[in-house]
Amino acid sequence: MKRTKRPKKWITKAALIRLAIGLIVLLGLSIWIWSKVIFMPGKVYIGELQPLTSEEALIKTELMQNINFIADEIGEHNYIFYDNLVTAENFLEQSLSEIGYQVKRQTYEVYEKQFTNLEVEIKGSQNPDEIVIVGAHYDSVVGSPGANDNGTGTAAVLALAKVFAGKEVKRTLRFVEFTNEEPPFFWTENMGSLVYAKGCKERQENVVAMLSLETMGYYSDEPKTQDYPLGLLDKVYPHAGNFIAFVGNLNSESLIRKVIKNFRSHTNFPSEGVALPGNIPGVGWSDHWSFWQMDYPALMVTDTAPFRYQQYHTMQDTTDRIDGDRLAQVVAGLQRTIESLVNE
Repeated sequence: MKRTKRPKKWITKAALIRLAIGLIVLLGLSIWIWSKVIFMPGKVYIGELQPLTSEEALIKTELMQNINFIADEIGEHNYIFYDNLVTAENFLEQSLSEIGYQVKRQTYEVYEKQFTNLEVEIKGSQNPDEIVIVGAHYDSVVGSPGANDNGTGTAAVLALAKVFAGKEVKRTLRFVEFTNEEPPFFWTENMGSLVYAKGCKERQENVVAMLSLETMGYYSDEPKTQDYPLGLLDKVYPHAGNFIAFVGNLNSESLIRKVIKNFRSHTNFPSEGVALPGNIPGVGWSDHWSFWQMDYPALMVTDTAPFRYQQYHTMQDTTDRIDGDRLAQVVAGLQRTIESLVNE
């Protein structure tokens, strides 16, 4: 039987042009994603961590004492354990007052109870209308004493406020302890940081940077101790949970790059940064999200919380889980980075 020859299929010139254009666009998109979303400036520190300096040792002592009081002594503190939340609030207000600040209270009502954000401010000497905010939420999730989430962030704000007390800064610098970040207030109108950020917008304040300090105290050098919300990220980022992360949305990309570049320039501590769409799980899981809603640039400084920390949102989130040395090194690095931000 005679076989019928199949006609040859020729790729037309137009098809080749379309294919080439598609490949160029794909390559360009890949380069843009790498340069803007994943690649961050500065050199990632790899190697042995240095012993604490005398200043870092003092920071560590204060951090651990305050975390222990907030989490282990006060215990669970939130809208359910309201009296404990008020105890934490009073402790923070008193601590900030003793440092020398005049504390401003922003109080609002939910469930017929009063909840309060606490703010202190150093007015800028040259550009007072440009505001840098460093904040953390001080409530714990229901069912947890919250040593890491977010005793570490709360104590770090206190430590940084103490370091900057009495210093002259070019831009206005605020330290804020937020209430009601955890459910059922998370991403709602009653989230403390959203109440605060709305106030900033209503006053037409120019917030040029917001750093949310969130769950910063757990580290491990063991392999396979770090997870990610997207499968592809584990092809780019480390598998050991021994770094501090700077995380934000695409609109905050320039702030993230500026902050991590500065942090890496003077702090010998592993760090990673990323700018991703804000709806990716984990990217907006803290108080920086509230500032995005008001179109302010904001990022989260974190140990990545549930993507590393197995005690996240459990009763086992206690002070003994915290790596005080590494937390102190991170806070010392943030001090230098904030100094750069407020003196631009």
